[in-house]
Amino acid sequence: MKRIYTYGTQPASRNLTVADILANKAAGRIMTQTNCLEGGEEAEAIEACGIDMIICRFETYDAARAGAPNTFITAVAPMVRYATTDEILAAAVDTAGRGADAILTPRGLGAVEAIANEGIPVQGHVGLVPSLSTKLGGLRMVGKTADEAYEVLEQMRRLEEAGAFGCEVECVADDALAEIRKHTNLVVSSIGSGPSADIIFLFLMDLAGDGENPPRHAKAWGDMLSIRKQLDAERRKALAGFRDDVLSGRFPDAAHSKSMDTGEREKLLEKLDKRTPAHS
Repeated sequence: MKRIYTYGTQPASRNLTVADILANKAAGRIMTQTNCLEGGEEAEAIEACGIDMIICRFETYDAARAGAPNTFITAVAPMVRYATTDEILAAAVDTAGRGADAILTPRGLGAVEAIANEGIPVQGHVGLVPSLSTKLGGLRMVGKTADEAYEVLEQMRRLEEAGAFGCEVECVADDALAEIRKHTNLVVSSIGSGPSADIIFLFLMDLAGDGENPPRHAKAWGDMLSIRKQLDAERRKALAGFRDDVLSGRFPDAAHSKSMDTGEREKLLEKLDKRTPAHS
């Protein structure tokens, strides 16, 4: 565990620093990463199981940090929440100030450069960027031709020149990434792009078996979807039972109610008999 000060000058401890990540890349030590959507409990489990890195959105960063106080967390700037580079930069400074260890932005090189110029570790996104998939003709593998694979490398080169220290490489042909990563100093995080990377990234939903139609690159080591379906069935059974018993008069019953003390009902009736009727 490394002692650090955050960008916001708060003392903290982390499993990894950017320097460690770069050293691991140089030494060929593979790291693991998953995402955190719901925050606390998810992040706590991720940290407890020794996953090296967490990635989450800006808006869930605080919850993720509360659950995983010592794990390297990359916070992602949403594609459309911030319209300008200045807005992205302001949000990045704020999130780093609260303890995020790095920022990832899929936006333009100007945003990457602006964040890097403020000394904040920043990453980009190449290959299949889902929100830009219309430019590729839809959701598909990237880099299956030499020209397209070379363009991925050019995108990585431009990110590096803009000041990024790493990039997420999504759904790029695995043999293409194996070759082009030899020509970049960026820390490479592979999701759906094969094993030739410094970080292997997979969504928590996919690795936990919590989705109906997982992508082809996903592998599940759990079956949370079946458990969720069982929970939903129990919820529906309970709701239907509640409604039926209320409408039939079976609930609330004596077992789920409490009567007045002995003799007190009679006293109440006497008081009510003497009460002036309310005017209608």
